[in-house]
Amino acid sequence: MRTTLIVGVAVALSAGSALAQGVAGQPTLVSPQAGPLRPPAAVARPQVKPAAVAAKPAVVAKPKIVATNPTTPESRSAAELSLSNEPVFDEDTFRRIKDALLFYSDIQVRGGWPALPADAKLAPGASGPNVALLRQRLVISDDMPAKEVEGDSYDAAVTEGVKRFQLRHGLDATGAVGAQTLKAMNVPVGDRIKQLEASLNRLLGMDFQFAERYVVVNIPAAFVEAVKNGKVERRYRVIVGKIDKPSPTLTAYITSVNLNPTWTVPLSITKTEIAAHMRKDPSYLSRMHMRLLGAHDEEINPAAVDWSGDRSYNFTVRQDAGNWNALGNLKIDMPNPYSVYMHDTDTRKLFADDYRFDSHGCTRVDNVRDLAVWILQDGPPGWDRAAIDTGIAAGQTKIINLPHKIPVAWVYLTGWVTRDGTVQFRDDVYRHDDSLDRNALAQAVNDGGFVQPSPAASLKRVSIDSR
Repeated sequence: MRTTLIVGVAVALSAGSALAQGVAGQPTLVSPQAGPLRPPAAVARPQVKPAAVAAKPAVVAKPKIVATNPTTPESRSAAELSLSNEPVFDEDTFRRIKDALLFYSDIQVRGGWPALPADAKLAPGASGPNVALLRQRLVISDDMPAKEVEGDSYDAAVTEGVKRFQLRHGLDATGAVGAQTLKAMNVPVGDRIKQLEASLNRLLGMDFQFAERYVVVNIPAAFVEAVKNGKVERRYRVIVGKIDKPSPTLTAYITSVNLNPTWTVPLSITKTEIAAHMRKDPSYLSRMHMRLLGAHDEEINPAAVDWSGDRSYNFTVRQDAGNWNALGNLKIDMPNPYSVYMHDTDTRKLFADDYRFDSHGCTRVDNVRDLAVWILQDGPPGWDRAAIDTGIAAGQTKIINLPHKIPVAWVYLTGWVTRDGTVQFRDDVYRHDDSLDRNALAQAVNDGGFVQPSPAASLKRVSIDSR
């Protein structure tokens, strides 16, 4: 199996002219897939020498628009996949983000992009000075060709440019500038630079093996991708941790698929939520198909427990398998220090929401049975979708161990670039970007920048701390 190792080392400097001028004494890193980079033609911009600024690649394809609002797990996952088959995270993610950083820093040095009035009425068919401002905004961020900058009508070119912008920011591609689109357009370029810098910073010391098949969750985007041979074969919406219970970033391996899992409730939830429910309703555990188990799995009578106060309990709470189970009917095991995993859910309506930050830290996966089929493609044999459905219908817990572990990464990228040159942004829901350490980024530059992936023939783990 083809396996390479990547350890990301961020090489950005603080936002401003330093980035636009390039990194002194360091070679410019250009993604080989993207080809030579150049500043896009823009509104009355002076020419910049290619050696001074590396800009994002030219757009190679129009955005794909999903016409209908998907309402089923299958239609939602198909809609997500139809947008692009380029993964959010691969061996060249670091270098592409770095190139985009230079492009956006050049925009900042030249004055940024114009802010659109909060009361602007911007929709197809409109015209006027605000539309003219919108055309400039779209050209500067490379969402619309420079040749379309002139004029003040909201024509087809503007509509397509707005759709492209919306898709790059995780918004519905309506082609009209609603409240959410206007808010995203008016984010200053300096804030976008910070997102890219922070995303690079979080790659610092990351240790992950890109195998032929791997799985990646991007937490801010709230989706999971199943990648094979560098292309996304499956993409699903996910529900990740709440703001006060954030999902962690991690690298691990998927080891098994668990049908009809039981759920052992974490002690923190037992001490807070379970105890509070029991004080109000002594029948809560039985209604939720939960049992109290002692050190030797002996069952304990809930009536014998003092549920008052904040105390530690010498028992565990386990929820029986079934449709009522918080993990749903399927769990994907991936041992890690945080005891989190990917799983089904008994509350699937939340997958239709745009805001999907509602778990205790684990990742709930829309259409998870389809993801399980993909995971089990390399064995053990006999586990197609029909077999999984039959196994779940049987009601018995069944653990299917994988003959070959699959690498999985949970990343937190609020800004990233796919191989086709599309620069993507998402909201920093957990406010992780606020903790950006620019000194560490500058030190990474001085220390030599990006650590290249090790050759597959002689795999060796390398990290920023030990290299």
